[in-house]
Amino acid sequence: MSERAGKLDRPDGEQIAWRSVGGAGPAVVWLGGFRSDMTGTKAQALADWAAASGRAYVRFDYLGHGESSGDFRTKGTVTRWREDALAVLDELVEGPAVLVGSSMGGWIACLAAMARPQRVQAMVLVAPAPDFTEKLMAPEIPPQGRAALAADGVWLRPSEYGDPYPITRALLEDGRRWSILGSEPVPIEAPVRILQGAADPDVPWRHALELAQAIKGQDVVFTLIKDGDHRLSRPQDIERLIAAVEEALRSIV
Repeated sequence: MSERAGKLDRPDGEQIAWRSVGGAGPAVVWLGGFRSDMTGTKAQALADWAAASGRAYVRFDYLGHGESSGDFRTKGTVTRWREDALAVLDELVEGPAVLVGSSMGGWIACLAAMARPQRVQAMVLVAPAPDFTEKLMAPEIPPQGRAALAADGVWLRPSEYGDPYPITRALLEDGRRWSILGSEPVPIEAPVRILQGAADPDVPWRHALELAQAIKGQDVVFTLIKDGDHRLSRPQDIERLIAAVEEALRSIV
């Protein structure tokens, strides 16, 4: 099955780039990480799997990411990326869906599942980073970064994966609105499969485990890959990802 591509118009004039593979449902929907895009190794591997297995699959780029329009620095917030994910789910996906979220995409997937509990039937999360702005990013901002945020509203955070990331005060403040890890259970009842690397330098495995323990539903499986990094994009990791997606699909009654 060949892949289609298009742009989803948003109310403010921005466009969300997407690609889809037609096939049997429930549709698998890819939600990428912070500053990543839908052409990454895992997203492409799932597209290849979907085409070979006759499964419906949708991937997209959030505002300010990849092929989508919008300025990351001035408009990029968790609120906006959650809205993008819900727009894709509402306008591009028919019927039930299985969300596959990587890193920040794991947080966005949880927020989408909470907003559309009847639509999201299962989730697969890879190194999920819920509340990362407040719990993972903010504590590591150095004094010079805090000074830049106070003076200019933005700090260019060095990255091992390419150019520095612009971290804005708006992103950090907005992220607090969407915190899901606290005293209350995360109100998700759908089956969840989590893949997490123990050698992940960006999302500590205990953070991902906290999410697994907080999810209200009981059908939650947490897999710790001892030598796994943050990306989990090695061939053996891709095999685990596809197996987890297939298991998630089987779990839907």
